[in-house]
Amino acid sequence: MRLPACRPLQGLARFVATVCGPFLAALMLCLGLLQLSTNVQAADIGQLKVERAEDGVYLSANVRFELPIPVEDALVKGIAMFFVVEADIYQSRWYWTDRRVASAARTIRLAYQPLTRVWRVNIVNGVVQGASGLRATLNQNYDSLTDALSAVQRLSSWRVADNADLEPDATYKLDFSYSLDLSQLPRPFQIGVVGQKDWTISAQRTERLQLGAARALSDKTKTAVPLNKEADK
Repeated sequence: MRLPACRPLQGLARFVATVCGPFLAALMLCLGLLQLSTNVQAADIGQLKVERAEDGVYLSANVRFELPIPVEDALVKGIAMFFVVEADIYQSRWYWTDRRVASAARTIRLAYQPLTRVWRVNIVNGVVQGASGLRATLNQNYDSLTDALSAVQRLSSWRVADNADLEPDATYKLDFSYSLDLSQLPRPFQIGVVGQKDWTISAQRTERLQLGAARALSDKTKTAVPLNKEADK
């Protein structure tokens, strides 16, 4: 026995499909984009330590991140990557905006030499533009990307301020940032990577400083790159 069709229910079904179909499609697209965004590894600043020594203020940190596949592929093809590290120290003032009393910057270059199969890390004071600014640098070669990347991510006893810049009883704040500088890439790559999260490696951290009495640091732990001093007068 054949049951009669229920035309009102069929009409309701078509209406729901017509109205809700685009909404469901948009919802699925948003969920897909959310999944892609969660796959992007964010950089994390760990073991951040700021200490006052006899000749200045030193910063140590470990920036943890997974190297995105497109960035690693570009490195293997011989394209160097530049990472910029910046540290600004501000003196807190209740009666006015905080005053910047010290500033330091560092550029870390990571490159692969396909002919020799050697990974090279260059560290230079300040923000440089291209390989021409890598003259007075610290250079180190590594046999594997893992070892080279570990050196890129690690900051050990980097001098970011002089003791003369800091008052003994004042309160200070540190603004620390670490990022992959896409402006250093070749022009064709800069056009292709704009807005792509796979090429975004960036981390920032702000915290109050509790600088105790100056203590002696071993010369072996101090970074030989000179201090880049820029402060608000």
